[in-house]
Amino acid sequence: MKYIGEIAGVMTSIFYAVNAVVITKATEKTGSVITNRMRVAFGFLYLVIINLLLFRQPLPFDSGSDRWIWLSLSGVIGLALGDTFLFQSYILVGARIGALLLSLSTVFGVLEAWLIFGETLRVGQMLGIALSLAGIIWVVAERGNGKDQGSHHIVTGITFGILSAICNATGLVLSRQGMVGNFSLFQANVIRMLAALLALILIMVFQKQTGQTFQVLRKNSSALRLLALAALIGPVLGVSSSLLAVQHTEVGVASVLTSLSPVFMLPISYFFFKERLSWQAIAGTMLAMIGVAILFIT
Repeated sequence: MKYIGEIAGVMTSIFYAVNAVVITKATEKTGSVITNRMRVAFGFLYLVIINLLLFRQPLPFDSGSDRWIWLSLSGVIGLALGDTFLFQSYILVGARIGALLLSLSTVFGVLEAWLIFGETLRVGQMLGIALSLAGIIWVVAERGNGKDQGSHHIVTGITFGILSAICNATGLVLSRQGMVGNFSLFQANVIRMLAALLALILIMVFQKQTGQTFQVLRKNSSALRLLALAALIGPVLGVSSSLLAVQHTEVGVASVLTSLSPVFMLPISYFFFKERLSWQAIAGTMLAMIGVAILFIT
C-alpha cells in the first residue's frame, strides 16, 4: 500500500491525541496516581499477550542484564514518574496544553543526548529548539487557557507538564541504550511496563494506599473501562502504528508525523471540551510543531 508509513505516522498522532482525552476523563474520576497505576497494569497485560503471540514468551528472559537495567530505569522514570506528572498536568491545564508541553520531550531528548552522550548539536537543531520553546511559551502565556482555576493551578500544571517532558525524554534516552542491536520494541516495552508497574505497586504499598486504590476503583467502574481503553490506544495501537511508520518511511518523516498530537488536540479541544481557541493558541501550537519538525529533519 502506497504511503502506508505516512498514514501510520499520522494515525499514531491521532491515537495519542485521543488517548489524552480518555486519560483526562479517567483522571478526573480517580486522580493521576491511580490512573497511572491502572493504565500501566493494563498496558503490561496487553504487552504480555502480544509477546506471547509474537515470541512465545511473556518476557524476554534471555535478554542480557544490561538491557534489563537500562529499560527498567527507562520505565520507572518515563512511565511511572513521567506519566503521573503528565496526567496531573492534564487536569490542571487541560489535555491540549498538557500534550503541547509533552512535545518538549523532543527538545529535552536532544539536549540530554548532547550533554550526556556527547552527540553533536547542529545549528538547525538549535533553531528547532528555539522555535519549539517560543511556540509553547506563546501558548501558555496566553491568559485564559480554558481552565479558570487561578494562576497557582496553571503554574503547577505547567510545571508538571515540563517535568513529564523531562522524564519522558530521559526514559527514551535510557531505552535507546537498552535497545542497542535491533531489539524488538514490544520486548523492550514489556520490560519498561513491568519495571514501572513494580515501582508503582511498591509506592502504593509503602504509602498504604492499596485499600484506597481499590475503593476508588469500585466507586468508579466507568473509569476502569476508560483506563483499559487508554492502555489499548497508547501502548498497543500507538506503539504499533509508530513501528509501522518507522518501517515504511524515512525516520525523520516518521518522527515528525508521530509528533503531531498537539495539532490534533486543537479540534478535539474545540469540539469535545468546548474550549475556545484563539489565534494565538493555534499559531503557537503550529510554531512549536515546526520547531519539532526542524529538530528531526536537520
